[in-house]
Amino acid sequence: MNALIPGLHPIETASRDEIEALQLSRLKWSVKHAYDNVPHYRAKLDAAGVHPDDVQELADLAKLPFTTKEDLRETYPFGMFAAPKERLRRVHASSGTTGKPTVVGYTDRDISMWADMVARSIYAAGARPGMTVHIAYGYGLFTGGLGAHYGVERLGCMAVPVSGGQTERQVQLIRDFRPEVIMVTPSYMLALADEMEAQGLSRADCSLEIGIFGAEPWTDEMRRSIEERVGLSAVDIYGLSEVIGPGVANEVREAKDGLYVWEDHFYPEIVDPETGQPVPDGEFGELVFTSLTKEALPILRYRTRDLTRLLPGTARSMRRMEKITGRTDDMLIIRGVNLFPSQIEELILKDPRLAPHYQIEVWREGAMDRIAVDVEARDPAASEDLKAEAAMDLAHHIKSYIGVSAAVRVQAVGAVERSIGKAKRVVDRRTG
Repeated sequence: MNALIPGLHPIETASRDEIEALQLSRLKWSVKHAYDNVPHYRAKLDAAGVHPDDVQELADLAKLPFTTKEDLRETYPFGMFAAPKERLRRVHASSGTTGKPTVVGYTDRDISMWADMVARSIYAAGARPGMTVHIAYGYGLFTGGLGAHYGVERLGCMAVPVSGGQTERQVQLIRDFRPEVIMVTPSYMLALADEMEAQGLSRADCSLEIGIFGAEPWTDEMRRSIEERVGLSAVDIYGLSEVIGPGVANEVREAKDGLYVWEDHFYPEIVDPETGQPVPDGEFGELVFTSLTKEALPILRYRTRDLTRLLPGTARSMRRMEKITGRTDDMLIIRGVNLFPSQIEELILKDPRLAPHYQIEVWREGAMDRIAVDVEARDPAASEDLKAEAAMDLAHHIKSYIGVSAAVRVQAVGAVERSIGKAKRVVDRRTG
C-alpha cells in the first residue's frame, strides 16, 4: 500500500539527522551517476578539479560547479541524459521562447517518484483520496498538466484533465462536476473567477475548497484576493521541469508558512546571486537544487534564478522556503532601481478600486528608461474620474514604496490580456 495513504510518509516527520543521512547517501549516488553517465558533467567536474569521491559530507556539494539552463541548451536535445533511450518513458520540454527549449527525460522510476511527490504535495494542500481535482494546467510538453495528473491519480483522487483555455467551458465543468480541488496558475484562476461571476456562480454555490496554484510567482495579496472571491483555501506548489516538474515543494494547508521542500529527493541551497557563494539558512538569495534520486536526468546544483530563503520546518521535518515572489531574470532595473513585478502587484491588490489584471511596459526614450502600468478597474461602471484618481494613487504608491516614477493607465474591465497559462507581466521594448 502506498505510504502516502492515509497519512504522511515517515520521512516527512523524521529527525533532521535521519533526513541528512539519507540525503548524503543519495547525494553520493547522484553525483557518481551523473559523472559516470553524462559526458558533459564529467567534463565540468574534471575542469573544476572535483571527483565524486570528494563528496563525503553535504557541505562538499559546494565544491561542485553549477548547472544552468545554458548547459541543457548546449547539449540539446538529449545530451544531459544519464539513461539510454530504451529506458526512457517520457520527455518534457520548456516552451523555448527565449532560445532552444530545455528537454528533460524520465525513466519508469522517475515517473513513479514524480507521482509520489505530487501526491505528497496535494495531500499537504489538504486534498484526500476520493476527492475530484479539476486540472487546468496545460497538458503536453509542459510538465504541469501531466505532472499534476499522475499525482492526483496516485493519491486516489479523480482527475478532470481539462488543460488550459476554453474558460467558459471550464466554469461550466466546475459547476457540473463539483470538484473540491483545482490545480491551475494563479493568474488563470483570476480569469476563471471573472467568468464564474459572469455566469452567476456564486461563492456560496462553488464546490471548490482547495486551490493548488503554481508555475508563476504570486503574492500573499493575490492569495487573499482569490480566497475572498472564490471561497477556497489557496495553497502554493513549486516545481520546475529541470528538477522534475511540479511537486518539488508545497505549502501545508494548516500552516501556510512556506513551501516544504521534499528534501529526500531534492537538495536545496541558497547562494548569493552575484558571487554564487552559499549563504546560511535564513538569508535571502537564489535557490539552487540538486536531484538525489533522478535516473534519466540527474541535475547538480541547478541555478533556478528564483529568489527566496530557507527556514526550519514546523509542520514537517523538511526545511521550508519562503514564497517565491521574484526571479533574478525578471528583475527590472529602472533608472538604477531594482523592481520586481510582484511589488507592483502587491500595491494593485491593496486598492479595492483595481482588479488584479495588469501588465508592465518598459521602453527607452534616449538614454532614459520609462515604465507604464496598465491595470483594470474592478467596477465595469467605474467613471473616468474614479479611474484617474486610482491611477494617480497607484503612481504615487509606486514612487513612494519602490522608488520609480511610472505612468499608470487604469483601463476598462477586460482591456488587459488574460493568460491561460503563465501570465506575461512585462513587455520590455528596450533594444539596447
